[in-house]
Amino acid sequence: MLYMIGTLALDTRPFGVDSMSRDADASVVAKPLIGAAPAKEFTGDGEDDITLTGQLVPSRIGGMDALETLHQMRRFGTRFPLMRGDGTRFGWYAITKIGEQHDDLGRDGVGFTVKVTISMTRTQGTAGAGQQIISGLLSLFAALGR
Repeated sequence: MLYMIGTLALDTRPFGVDSMSRDADASVVAKPLIGAAPAKEFTGDGEDDITLTGQLVPSRIGGMDALETLHQMRRFGTRFPLMRGDGTRFGWYAITKIGEQHDDLGRDGVGFTVKVTISMTRTQGTAGAGQQIISGLLSLFAALGR
């Protein structure tokens, strides 16, 4: 497993991730002082955004179901724990944007290769956030069953 997004494991097949970028900052504010340069004060952790980029080959090894699961998580604003394959836990995240680029389209309109970018931002974990994962999965199974 390369990354675990909630209950969805991203591995080398069928949904491969080949790059990760992280932008994290700290919140520092200036406090004006009389007769001196403004003092800088750390007020806490700032934004923490992670972007995963990968590629699918739907006609050969699949992966479109996993992509639809990610879209469901984005649509519902699901908060989920994010973990890297070495066991590092990043905390609770939510998907803010998913980009898809289909290349070499087949007769069904799906690309032979699909490049995917998943943008996530760190959120506060809440007591009921785990239930969102379960309800999101159940609604996905309901959508696949029709």
